[in-house]
Formats: sequence, structure tokens, C-alpha cells
Amino acid sequence: MDNQNMLALEECPICRGPGMLLHEGGWSVQVECVDCSAHTVYVEYENDTQKAEAERAVASLWNMGKVVRSERGE
Repeated sequence: MDNQNMLALEECPICRGPGMLLHEGGWSVQVECVDCSAHTVYVEYENDTQKAEAERAVASLWNMGKVVRSERGE
């Protein structure tokens, strides 16, 4: 089973939109809101074990409301 499907993501702490795991080039992951683009920090990984840990870390940050939000013009 894919680890992404096992992680529970709360609604976006900014707009209540859905969050989604995003992998960047096979080396980092973050959670980003589909609606407003608020996101967690990127967490880097080098192998599948670290990838699973990174996914859990960003999911935890997201669920705690630790997100970055950019306003227009920033």
C-alpha cells in the first residue's frame, strides 16, 4: 500500500481546503493546499525509509497548522 494513502491530512488551516502531498524531483516532499497554496516547509530525503519519515513529518506539520502562506505581491 502506498504510504501517501495511509497519512491523514487535516483541512488547510488557512482556507479549509484539501491538503496534498507533493514530491519535488524525488528528493523532497511538502504538503500544499489545493485551493490557496499554503504549504509546509520541504523535508528532504535520500531513500525510501527517509521518504516515509519525511512524509510523516510534513503531514504532522500540516496537521498542527505550521504552514507558510504567501499573499499577492510577495
